[in-house]
Amino acid sequence: MHTLIALFNFEFFRNAFLAAFMASITCGIIGTYIVSRRIVFISGGITHASFGGIGMGYYFGIDPILGAIGFGILSALGIELFTKKANLREDSAIAMLWSLGMALGIIFIFITPGYAPNLMSYLFGNILTVSKNDLLFLFSLSVFIIGFFLIFYRMIIFVSFDEEFALTNNAPVRLFNALLISLVALTIVLNIRVVGIILVMSLLTIPQAIANLFTKRFDVMIFYSIAFGFLGSVIGLAISYLYDIPSGAAIIFTLVVLYGIIKILFLLLGRANPGASPIRAKV
Repeated sequence: MHTLIALFNFEFFRNAFLAAFMASITCGIIGTYIVSRRIVFISGGITHASFGGIGMGYYFGIDPILGAIGFGILSALGIELFTKKANLREDSAIAMLWSLGMALGIIFIFITPGYAPNLMSYLFGNILTVSKNDLLFLFSLSVFIIGFFLIFYRMIIFVSFDEEFALTNNAPVRLFNALLISLVALTIVLNIRVVGIILVMSLLTIPQAIANLFTKRFDVMIFYSIAFGFLGSVIGLAISYLYDIPSGAAIIFTLVVLYGIIKILFLLLGRANPGASPIRAKV
């Protein structure tokens, strides 16, 4: 324990700790929205499509994360557009943009002059290499998401849980759907540095699955998701240090084990699972 506490003397570990905290906030809030709307597959498509922006960033000499932000948001809006306007099946639109993003990323990285960059940090993430700029981006995103949900909470609930009724009441459904799906894309891309493209989906869904074992209320689920996400991240960091394994993978492994332990305890205690019922909102 003393050794783990001593790790806070190192700047890289303090940065990783702060990144885990802010990633838990952003993924906790946005992940709850994703799970409650049952659009996990959409966020998976955005996650992989953003790889195209990373490849373009390397080719054009700009920050790959900035390229991923642009490509991720455009992909998110593209999925909304294709499914609502072009009458294309949602799973087909996601698969197309998912494949396009990955293909473009590989092509642009291949044609980039010089040595191909190391993409492991973007695919699998490395929270121990988070920079102060990454922390600044995550902090800004955390503040914006918290502010957005606090200010527009009732409208978000209105649009998310009863879209047809919201439309009949002339609510700005399309605007909020576009804003929320853009926030999903932004959250995914800015957390790529923390857990990587492949693992970011777990941080957006597993803490919510754990939280849903305790509650089915949207607002309470947000707080539980943040808490379990942060707990899993801190324990994962400790495991990563003690056993010298990749930090991102350790965090996700910890979250899965945490879910399994709590689920088994619920079964052994014979306790009813609130998560068996649909998530509901209270406004």
